[in-house]
Amino acid sequence: MQVVILAGWLGTRLSEETVIKPKPMVEIWWKPIIWHIMKHYAHYGHNEFVICLWYKWYMIKERFSNYFLHNNDVTIDIKTNKITVHNNHCDDWKITLVDTWDATMTWWRIKRVKDYIQWDEFMLTYGDWVSDVDINKLIEFHKSHGKLATLSAIQPEWKFWRLWLDWDQITEFAEKKDNEDSWINWWFMVLNKKIMNYINSDFIPFEKDPLENIAKDWELIAYKHSWFWFAMDTLQNKNTLENMWQSWNAKWKTW
Repeated sequence: MQVVILAGWLGTRLSEETVIKPKPMVEIWWKPIIWHIMKHYAHYGHNEFVICLWYKWYMIKERFSNYFLHNNDVTIDIKTNKITVHNNHCDDWKITLVDTWDATMTWWRIKRVKDYIQWDEFMLTYGDWVSDVDINKLIEFHKSHGKLATLSAIQPEWKFWRLWLDWDQITEFAEKKDNEDSWINWWFMVLNKKIMNYINSDFIPFEKDPLENIAKDWELIAYKHSWFWFAMDTLQNKNTLENMWQSWNAKWKTW
């Protein structure tokens, strides 16, 4: 399957980095986080990508258009402009880079790449979230139920203390160490192209009308993932991922 990656937003909560580069280009150990995501999909045999661009789109295009040069030893003859490549450490990827414009929400960016999606089903994720989710098991699960959409559901970290109440009386005050009753969308999704029929406006967030209506039509299924997941929303998150990589504890590194 092709993998559609959303890579067009500002990333204001990571402004220390995104003031000069798009968020997917923020590096974890010298490699952009979008590269880590693509390596994960490619590990499971999915190496065709459609990337939805907007903010500083030219930086992502430049990175991949010069991927061969960045990843290999070369000799450059300045006089003749001849480049001799001495090895080949490049990934076997096919990447389509699409400017999906500004002032549009998630769903419309997906619809704008419709013509680049070759088959009836495709995968979708954000360009700044990593996970160790087994992509092929996710696809197998999606095919087993025959619905239009499968999203990966994860349990968010619980960072608060819980109150047990009898009316206004607090009967117990204790740390809640799990969140077994709560699930949120983790964005590693498998979708049928028919979901495009649910997209009617360019100003509706992904979680609003389209997903709500797909759910109302009983066409939205959750794939529960209970292992590693992490979102790079802030500089602290970025540093956490960096430290995990340097300590040989990068749980998203499946390749």
